[in-house]
Amino acid sequence: MAQHRITDTKTSGFPTLTLSCDDTTVDAAFAPTVGMIGCSLRHRGAELLGQRGGLAKYAAQGSTMGIPLLHPWANRLSRTAYSVAGMAATLDGCAGRLHRDGNGLPMHGLLAASPNWRITARAADAQSARLSAALDFATDAALLAAFPFRHTLTLEIALSGATLSIGTILRPTGRIPVPVAFGFHPYLQLPGVARADWYIEAPVRRHLLLDARMIPSGQSEAIAIEPGRLGTRAFDDLFTDLDRPTHFVLAGGGRRITVTFDEGYPYAQLYAPGAESLICFEPMTAPTNALVAGGQSLRLVEPGHEYRAVFSIAVESLLIAAER
Repeated sequence: MAQHRITDTKTSGFPTLTLSCDDTTVDAAFAPTVGMIGCSLRHRGAELLGQRGGLAKYAAQGSTMGIPLLHPWANRLSRTAYSVAGMAATLDGCAGRLHRDGNGLPMHGLLAASPNWRITARAADAQSARLSAALDFATDAALLAAFPFRHTLTLEIALSGATLSIGTILRPTGRIPVPVAFGFHPYLQLPGVARADWYIEAPVRRHLLLDARMIPSGQSEAIAIEPGRLGTRAFDDLFTDLDRPTHFVLAGGGRRITVTFDEGYPYAQLYAPGAESLICFEPMTAPTNALVAGGQSLRLVEPGHEYRAVFSIAVESLLIAAER
C-alpha cells in the first residue's frame, strides 16, 4: 500500500512543505510564505517544473516559476483601471506589487509571493497527502483598494499516488458579488529530452484572437492543434471550447505528464516560447482582460455562495516506444 507523507523542508532558504508518495517516487513542494507557490514537482528525482529564476527571484521580484497562482486576474489587463458590478477600482496604489509585461500592462494579479497565506490543515495516510491553506484578501488594505471585493481563497492541495491536485475555492465575505478571473501558470519541462522531441496534446477547439498587446480582440476562430512533436512550434495563445474531459499532455523520455482541467476552468492559455525549454497549459476561469472587458465571460459569485476550480497534474512512467 502506498505511503504518503508531508515533510517540513526548505527551498532556497524558504520554509516549504513537501508532499510525497514512496510508491510512485513523486513529490511536490509548496512555499506557504512565498505565495503558496508550487516550487517543485519531482519524479524519480527529476524536476518537472521550470525553475526559471528560482524561488528567491519570485520572492523578490514576482518573476514566475513553478506553479504560481494568478489572482485576482490571470494573464494581462489592458489598463490599470476597471469597473465591475458597480465597483470602480484602480491599481495605482499597488505599483510595488505589479508585475508588468513588455508593453507595461499589469500581469499575473497581485498575490505574487504573498506572505499572507496560512496553513489550515495537513494530513497524510495510505490514500494521499493533503494540505489546505487560506488567505483573507480583505485584511490587506492596498489589495482591497485594487480589487474592492471582500473574499477568502482556500487552496486544497493533494498528492495521491502520482497525481497532484490543486483546488481553489473563492468565497465572498462582503455584501457584494466577487468577480472570478483567477488562474494558474504551471511551467512544465522534460529534463533530458530536447524540446523539439516533446510530444504534446492540446484538446482545444476555439482560438481567441489577440491584438498586438496580447489582449483579446473580440474575434475567434475554430482550431485544432495537431498532436505530435513540439518541434519548432511556439505558442502564446488563448483558447476555449475545450474538450471534456480536458486532458493536456506532455510526453517524452519515458515519461508522460497529463494536466487535467477537472472543474471550473473553461479557458486555457498555451505558452511554449521557442527560446525556452518549457511549456505551460494554463487553467483560467476567465479570458485575458476579463476584469476590464466584463461581459458574460466574467462570472460573479454572490455572497453566500462559492466558486470552486480544480486542476491536476498526473505523472506516468512509460516505455519509450509507447510515448506516441
